[in-house]
Amino acid sequence: MNKLIALLSSFKKMTNLRKTIQDYSITTLGLLLFSISWTLFLIPAKITGGGVAGIGAVLYYVTGIPMGITYFVVNIFLVILAIRILGANFGVKTIFSMSVLTILLTVLQKVITKPIIDDMFLSAVLGGMIGGVGLGLVFSRGGSTGGTDIIALIVNKYKNISPGRVIMYCDVIIIASSWFVFKAVDKLVYGYVTMWVVSYAIDAFLNGTNASAQIFIFSAKYAEIADAINKEAGRGVTVIDGTGWYTKEKVKVVMTLVRRRETSLIFRRIKEIDPDAFISMGSVMGVYGRGFEKIKI
Repeated sequence: MNKLIALLSSFKKMTNLRKTIQDYSITTLGLLLFSISWTLFLIPAKITGGGVAGIGAVLYYVTGIPMGITYFVVNIFLVILAIRILGANFGVKTIFSMSVLTILLTVLQKVITKPIIDDMFLSAVLGGMIGGVGLGLVFSRGGSTGGTDIIALIVNKYKNISPGRVIMYCDVIIIASSWFVFKAVDKLVYGYVTMWVVSYAIDAFLNGTNASAQIFIFSAKYAEIADAINKEAGRGVTVIDGTGWYTKEKVKVVMTLVRRRETSLIFRRIKEIDPDAFISMGSVMGVYGRGFEKIKI
């Protein structure tokens, strides 16, 4: 019996180790793509993006100091500040990402010396897309690149301002600072194009194929509809008691969470069962648990 317990414990440790190695490997790949987006597309075109990397780019355009050095120095300061304010258990993955990204930016900036395209718009779009996918890979594994993320967490601790809004404000200010370097409107515009493409690419990567929907169904044939969703779509269903306030009649509400690609099947079955059913569907930012995503934090 003791041998079996030891064997199971050893298997669990190996599984956890394999999962950890996979997480850090995919995170490193994401960081490599993010570094390439800067060194291959944005820096050669002298485009400024958001985040601490954007600060590093602006200083590089002015002083020639490699991005990696500025990125490292600014993030070290922010991490120390975060540990003092947010606590010593500040994310290990964030520190790992910052260290790896510092090395990649420094090395790739020395290796890549010539642009592969001579078009600012293409550079902004391609750089934003590749950078967004890279960040999407990092975020999908519960990682973070630090920088403005840390600033957002610190501000959010003291002020009721969402982290996303703080990050957006920081990025807008950082990109706007490139005006003092180039005095060119086109550089400013392409910087904001890059910011938008990065944001879109992250959302598309994280939510594209795994986009989910929350559906509320009001129908007298709720039992049939619930069975159909349960058996044919293979999704869990919750039946909620409600009251129609206009009629004051008791009603049953069917609630389910499904992948967006599964909604057409469900709508078709609902129409077959009860064409007069009242349906409300909304997109959800994330669904975690059995049959959906695992919590990676």
